[in-house]
Amino acid sequence: MNTKKTAYLLAIVLFFGVAFFANAADDNRYFIKSTSGVWKKYFGVRHNFDDGFTTDLSGFQLRFAKIFGLEVELVKKLYVLPVSSVDEPSDNLQKEARPPRGNNQRPLPINQVPWGIKMIYDDQFLVRPTGGEEVNVAVLDTGVFKSHLDLKNRIKDCKDFSSPKSSLVDGKCDDKNGHGTHVAGIIAADGGSDGLGIFGIAPAVNLYIYQVCSANGFCWADDVATAIRTAANSGVNLINLSLGSDSQSSLIYNAIVYAMSKSVLVVAAAGNDGPYVGSIDYPAANLEVIGVGALDGDKIIAGWSSRGINSQTMTYMTENGDIEFAAPGVSVESTWKDGGYVIISGTSMAAPHITGLAAKLWQKDALNPAEATRDLLHKFSIDLLPLGDDDDSGWGMPTL
Repeated sequence: MNTKKTAYLLAIVLFFGVAFFANAADDNRYFIKSTSGVWKKYFGVRHNFDDGFTTDLSGFQLRFAKIFGLEVELVKKLYVLPVSSVDEPSDNLQKEARPPRGNNQRPLPINQVPWGIKMIYDDQFLVRPTGGEEVNVAVLDTGVFKSHLDLKNRIKDCKDFSSPKSSLVDGKCDDKNGHGTHVAGIIAADGGSDGLGIFGIAPAVNLYIYQVCSANGFCWADDVATAIRTAANSGVNLINLSLGSDSQSSLIYNAIVYAMSKSVLVVAAAGNDGPYVGSIDYPAANLEVIGVGALDGDKIIAGWSSRGINSQTMTYMTENGDIEFAAPGVSVESTWKDGGYVIISGTSMAAPHITGLAAKLWQKDALNPAEATRDLLHKFSIDLLPLGDDDDSGWGMPTL
């Protein structure tokens, strides 16, 4: 393109730039493969990456970028599980525990120690879970209800990466969906200062709540990737991703590899697209990530739990596309966005059981704590039906 044409087009952008940016659609986020400060100034920057940046583009801006020969691609979306999509009787999907009307009593859970926690601990008489001291766990999700009596003392950091107006809002992570609060409770609920609430797997961990998903449950890959990198740079030991997509996001994958280089262990929900072989979602399908399927109280894998391709890969060697573990994910009670408790299902609920157990078992004195902890989870796993390193549950279910 000649210099005069370039200068002319740039002048148009300078003159009309504000209008172009204002018309950018909220659902049209793109990755522009350029590190040029000029293009960052003209298009605006959502997040910076090593080989480019993301931004929201209007149709005109997209055409303009292509005129200049810029390499542009859509940023992928991921989703948390909508409760209504789980194939179970409706009365098992969501049950709430609330205080009686007309009094000021705090909400009480149906079970202070839910069945899944007892199963992981291999103790049906468990009264109070323990562990997780000095372990930092990042929950990348829809946020959290910060005032929940069973979570408020566990939250160490709170950031919002999902706001359409700002790429990062420090100190804000309000959960308007409920999913993130539920996930956080499975990992870290401590029963509250009065000891009357619900307990998670590792009730002494420090929670880093990074809101990466909107109230309707969708999450931009660039927000997730930036949150992963932020967690890794903030001294986080474990990251829980109860979200997924049918296809790979290079932004998220590269962020996970970066986190691994800092000995961060990443756990992700396998997805709810089963029972089909190879239905596992990303990023759970990546070998760098622990992918977790869901089982019920009888240790039977849920029909809707996504499957891996373990039968097509090396036995007991985690590879791309494999399920690594299964954990409780059917009718799981945990904390909710209104300060109460809800029972819901999904691999989104299974993953935090493994994250919490990894926090309890965290091998802080090992040369590579993440790798050592992952190996320990393998050693502590019990085989499930079907036997062997199968597509449904991989190594099985880790227990204490």
